[in-house]
Amino acid sequence: MAARPETKYIFVTGGVLSGVGKGITAASLGNILKSRGLSVNIQKCDPYLNVDAGTLNPAEHGEVFVTHDGAEADLDLGHYERFLDIELNSASSLMSGRILQKVIADERSGRYLGKTVQIIPHVTDAIQEEIENTAKGFDIHIVEIGGTVGDYESLSFIEAIREMNLRVGGENCLYIHVVYIPFIGASAEFKTKPAQNAVRELRGLGIVPDVLVARSEATPPRSAVNKLSLHTGVEPEAIVLLPNAPTIYQVPLSLENAKIADVISDKLGIRRRKSDVEEWKKVVKSALTDYKKTVRIGLIAKYLDNQDTYMSICEALKAAAWAAEVNIEIVWVDAEGLIKNVKERAKLKTLDGLVGMPGFGSRGSEGKIWAAGWAYENKLPYLGICLGMQMSVIAMARRAGLKKANSTEFEPATPDPVISTMAEQIGKEETGGTMRLGDYAAVLERGTLARKLFGQEKIIDRHRHRYEVNNSYRDLFEKWGIKASGLSPDGNLVELVEAPNHPFYIGTQAHPEFRSRPNKPHPLYLGLLRAAAKK
Repeated sequence: MAARPETKYIFVTGGVLSGVGKGITAASLGNILKSRGLSVNIQKCDPYLNVDAGTLNPAEHGEVFVTHDGAEADLDLGHYERFLDIELNSASSLMSGRILQKVIADERSGRYLGKTVQIIPHVTDAIQEEIENTAKGFDIHIVEIGGTVGDYESLSFIEAIREMNLRVGGENCLYIHVVYIPFIGASAEFKTKPAQNAVRELRGLGIVPDVLVARSEATPPRSAVNKLSLHTGVEPEAIVLLPNAPTIYQVPLSLENAKIADVISDKLGIRRRKSDVEEWKKVVKSALTDYKKTVRIGLIAKYLDNQDTYMSICEALKAAAWAAEVNIEIVWVDAEGLIKNVKERAKLKTLDGLVGMPGFGSRGSEGKIWAAGWAYENKLPYLGICLGMQMSVIAMARRAGLKKANSTEFEPATPDPVISTMAEQIGKEETGGTMRLGDYAAVLERGTLARKLFGQEKIIDRHRHRYEVNNSYRDLFEKWGIKASGLSPDGNLVELVEAPNHPFYIGTQAHPEFRSRPNKPHPLYLGLLRAAAKK
């Protein structure tokens, strides 16, 4: 039997500024390489000293994405999964904290045999081992390095990927640098100097980029390519101009049109292959189509300054809208404002559907509960996600007379804790890594809306929560006007709740958005959009 060819590594770094689009670029590269029949894996290396993303503030860093095996990761993993239609795992997200934790544990256990433990070689070796282990069995392994080249905290990762060139051979490594070309309005010019300096800084750290991806707000003149090539030493055919696209899902097609996959194949010694991007072209066509009907979906949220906080939910709603052949207008509703502000409440009357958003903590909880009750009373299609489902249970309990019903997360002394902590987590509520995380199965009751939407009895979705519906109150559900339409396989945990006497009122304890794909919307989001379109 012939030996499997060596894995080829593609390292993606960023220069000039953060948020330049490395994640979308890396995901898009994976997309077009996968379309050529290559097996592709992808990994994010973040320089933060956190062990994982579980305790990062979503208002600052965006949503916490959860993998099928329960890793709490950077939101870029969501882009990776949606663009490549694969399921990643805990190894796909690597933070400095995890590396340093391992190195210190190894030092304490005597693995280094008394040697002085240093960034080079011990930390860099540990990073390389993680990258190599994650890459095993794949033709291509793409590694995105978070942050901007020159950041102090990312230097160990930059050095580690520089050394990979020696570790696995230059013929198996390729470096892509994503830079930015600003447009100066006063002189009406695109300036390549920041990009040139970013490449110079990367070269100063020992890495010569093979490919440049130049991001910009608008399309620079073709002369920018020649200028960048002259000052960076990167061949013109290996420089891609990537202006803002009308949809992020167009980026793979832009890279495909630039023939960058052929450049990458040649540099890595891979036989050029014909791509099959027809399915992806359908995604882009759907995203750019102006449909006859527009639906307004309200998101009852408490983080309104950074929409990255709810990235996967927004993308899941868009995918569902395309499948339902409607335009979607996302309306942000301030959960706190619903209690204090009449104008905020008035927004609800203009909506075709409502999403009760996930989250943690008491801030905005009363507004979310009020909105869930309002949606029921006014027959507005409602989808509760994780905490959003719990809010609907509290709302229905209060409507039925339990006026002080609440979650012990918000009110530990509530006389009616219809939502409470899982027994095994009592006392650990404020710590990281103590939740129900990753894939969990649910069994759907025949004849329910949930069963109709999914079209099957057993489903799997990803979770991220500590609190559960209190089983002591399950016998009262019918009196409240709801029913548990989905339970854990052992019947002990409530996974989905719905209101039989409502056009569309359903909640899930899971985060279904993490399994949504642009060409395969999740049944719950698709159900919401179809119900909203009928309104």
